[in-house]
Amino acid sequence: MADVNRGNRPLSPHLQVYRPQLTSVTSILTRITGNALIVSALLIAWWFLAAATSPEYFAIANGLLTSWFGDLVMTLSALGLWYHTLAGVRHLIWDNGYMLDLEQAEKLGWFVVAGSAVLTVLTIIIV
Repeated sequence: MADVNRGNRPLSPHLQVYRPQLTSVTSILTRITGNALIVSALLIAWWFLAAATSPEYFAIANGLLTSWFGDLVMTLSALGLWYHTLAGVRHLIWDNGYMLDLEQAEKLGWFVVAGSAVLTVLTIIIV
């Protein structure tokens, strides 16, 4: 009976109704970076397994991970790691009941974004 009155209205909540907010976008990015870090961990585990298998197999894995594509993947992995870490700290702050009002939450979100970029650059320079 409820389906009869629905018509052409979108289901609520719907992406056309709400504008993206910084806190929601950073929350979604936290989940994306967490999954991307699994892929990065698998690549590093593959590199270690190749090193333990044979010199020929290690040359293949090492060639991929030290190529421009591997450098790009590892750089983005470092960015994802720093972002995911800082976003986790942000959630710990929120779990303790601090910085929950909108203005402070947005400042904290920008800190996570900027901090992860700065820490990634520092990681590249130092390593």
